[in-house]
Amino acid sequence: MIRQFELVERVKAYDPSADEDALNRAYVFAIKMHGSQLRASGDPYFSHPIEVAGILTNYRLDCASIITALLHDTIEDTHATLGDVEKMFGAEIARLVDGVTKLSRIELQQSDQSKQAENFRKLVLAMSEDIRVLLVKLADRVHNMRTLHYIDNPDKRRRIALETMEIYAPLAERIGMQELKFELEDLAFGELHPEARGSIMARLDFLREQGGDLVTRILTQLRQTLADAGVTATVSGREKTPYSIWRKMQTKNVGFEQLSDIMAFRVVVGSIEDCYRALGTIHSRYPMVPNRFKDYISTPKPNGYRSLHTGVFGPERHRIEVQIRTQEMHEVGELGVAAHWKYKQGGHTTDGRQYRWLRELLDILEHASNPEEFLEHTKLEMFQDQVFCFTPKGDLIALPRGSCPVDFAYAVHSEVGDACVGAKVNGRMLPLRTALNNGDQVEIITSKAQTPSPTWERFVVTGKARARIRRFVRMQARVQYLDLGRTILQKAFKTEGYDYTEKGLEAVLKVFKASGVDELCVSVGEGVLTGREVVAAVYPELKTPPKTDNVVPLKTRRPGKGRDHAVPIRGLIPGMAMHFAGCCHPLPGDRIVGIVVTGKGVTIHTIDCETLEQYVDSPERWLDLTWDSEVEGEAPVGRISVVVLNEPGSLGSLSTVIAKNMGNINNLKITNRTTEFFEMLIDIEVRDVKHLTNIIAALRATPAINSVERARN
Repeated sequence: MIRQFELVERVKAYDPSADEDALNRAYVFAIKMHGSQLRASGDPYFSHPIEVAGILTNYRLDCASIITALLHDTIEDTHATLGDVEKMFGAEIARLVDGVTKLSRIELQQSDQSKQAENFRKLVLAMSEDIRVLLVKLADRVHNMRTLHYIDNPDKRRRIALETMEIYAPLAERIGMQELKFELEDLAFGELHPEARGSIMARLDFLREQGGDLVTRILTQLRQTLADAGVTATVSGREKTPYSIWRKMQTKNVGFEQLSDIMAFRVVVGSIEDCYRALGTIHSRYPMVPNRFKDYISTPKPNGYRSLHTGVFGPERHRIEVQIRTQEMHEVGELGVAAHWKYKQGGHTTDGRQYRWLRELLDILEHASNPEEFLEHTKLEMFQDQVFCFTPKGDLIALPRGSCPVDFAYAVHSEVGDACVGAKVNGRMLPLRTALNNGDQVEIITSKAQTPSPTWERFVVTGKARARIRRFVRMQARVQYLDLGRTILQKAFKTEGYDYTEKGLEAVLKVFKASGVDELCVSVGEGVLTGREVVAAVYPELKTPPKTDNVVPLKTRRPGKGRDHAVPIRGLIPGMAMHFAGCCHPLPGDRIVGIVVTGKGVTIHTIDCETLEQYVDSPERWLDLTWDSEVEGEAPVGRISVVVLNEPGSLGSLSTVIAKNMGNINNLKITNRTTEFFEMLIDIEVRDVKHLTNIIAALRATPAINSVERARN
C-alpha cells in the first residue's frame, strides 16, 4: 500500500501546484471513515482507495482526481455524507465523488442485463459533466480486477469480468487509454477463459526459452537500421498480451503456430516528417506484410490515437508489428484523455466535451426516448463484430453479425424460439430470414401451435438456434416415421388377411436387426423396409405375390379403388416423413398416392402425375393415401400456368384477382415472353383443389388473362 508521503510526492512530482494539505486530509479521512472494514483479500478496506489514487498518479491526473479516488467509496460504504465531503474538500470534489458513487450504486443494483441501459445513461451523463468521473471509475475497476481472485463466488467473479470486458475495457479504448485497456482485457480474459490464457502463456514461455534474447536482438538491429539512415529514434519492444493473441487467433481462425506477429515494436521520433522517414527506412530494409499498413496519422482514430502501423518480416525473418509515432502521439496513445490534461495555476477542469464521440453520445442522449435506445448507440459503437438488438421491454440481446429474428428468439429463450411464427422489427412485420442491424427492436410473435421449421436452419447464424432446430427435426422426424411405419404395417397386415400385433413383430426383430418394435416401425416409415417384407417375415407361409388391389397400374387406375387401405394424411411438416411432390403439387381434394422412397419416407403425388410411370414396376413402393378431414401443417401450394397480355396493368389485375379470392402468391416465374404475351408459372397457397379451381375460373374471366390452366409436371 502506498504511504501518505509517497502519494503526495508522486502528485507533486508532476504538479508542483497541487494542494498538499488537501491530499493529506483526504488520505487521513479515507482511513478514518473505512476504519476496520476489510476487503475479500483480508486487507484493510482503505487500501483500495489508496491504490486507486496511486493508479491515477501514473496518468499524472490533477489533485482533484486523486482526492476523488481517495474518497470515492466513503459515501457508499461509510457513515460519511456528501455534505461532509463538500464541507471538508469543496464543491468540485463533492460533485466528482457523487458522480462515482451514483455509478457504484447502479452497479450494485444491476441484477440483469436490462439494467445496463440505465447504467450507461448515468455513466455518460457523469462523463459529460466531468470526464474525470470515468477516469476514477476505470482506475477503481483496474484495482478490483487485480484483486478479483480473492472473491470466493465464481459466478460473481465471472459477472465482474464479463462487465469489464464488455463495458469498461471498450470505454478505456474510446478515451485512448490503451495500456489501461490492455490490462483490463487481460485480467478479464484470465477469469473468463483461464485455460486458454494458461495455454498461451505456456507457449510464450516456450518461445522465450527457444529464442533467448530475441526481442533484444531485434531491437538492436532496428535501432541500427534507423541510425544508419540518419533517423533519431527511441525504439522499444514487447510481446502482445495473451488476450490480444487469443482474439487474433479467433478472428483469423488460425492456430498459435500460424500467428507469427506476436511481437510489437514502437519507434518514437521527433516529428511527423520523421515518422514517414522511419517508415520508408524500415520498408526499404525489410519486406512488408501485405495488407498490414495503416496510417492513423493522416486519419486518426475517433479517440484521437495517431500512429503509423506496419507489419514486416524483420530481423532474423521474424514477422513483427512496428508502430511509428512522435512523443506527443505516444503520450496520447498511452494516456489518452489524461495526456490532454493541462495544469495551470488555480487548477483546470476538463469536461470531456472536446471528444467527438462523447459529443455524439450527448446528442443521442438528448434525442433518445429511453435509456435502451441510448445504449444502442453507445455500446454498439464499441462492438463492431456483433449486433445488439432490443426486446420490446428494452432488454439487450447480443448476437453475431448476420443474425435473424429466429436467432433473436432463441437468444431470448429456447421456448420462444420453438414457438416463433413471425417478427416485428422496429414495428414492422418482416420475414424471419431478415438480417438484423444494430439497435433494432425485435418483437417475436409466438403461437402454441407452432413448431420449429427445418427451413430455418438455412438462415440462422447462432449455434444455439441451429442445434435446437436440428434436435427438433430429428425428434419430430422419428415420431412421424414411427406413426407412418405403424400405419403402413397395419394396412399391410390387413391386406394379407392377418391381424396386426406387436407380439408378432417382436418375434422377427432379430431378422431385421431391430432393437425394438418402434425401431422396426421407423425403418418401415423411412422406406428402408416395406410392409410386405415384415408381414412375410412374421408369416413365412405367405408365398403368394403381394396383392395390388390398391396398387393398380397407372393407366387403369380409378379413383376410389382400394380405399379401405388408404393411409390418412393428418399433419405434414415438409421434409420429414411425408412431403408433397414438386412435380404435381397435390392439394386436398385431389386423388393422391404415396411413393415410399428409401430413407426419405413418402412422397405424395396426384394420381394422374406422369412421374408415377417410373414406379409401375415397383408396386411394393406404392401407398394409397387419403386426405384427412382436417389437414394440418403449412398451407398447400397449387401451381398454375398463365398466359397474360403484355400490356400495362396486366400483372396487377392478375394478382388482384388472386388476392380477392383469398389466394396468396407463393412464387412466380416468367417462362417466356413475346411482344404480345407473358407466359408464367405461379404457385398459390390455397385451402384445397376446389379453392384453386375457383381462382382459375376467376382468372379466366379477367380480360388481361389469355389462358390459365393448372400446371402439371
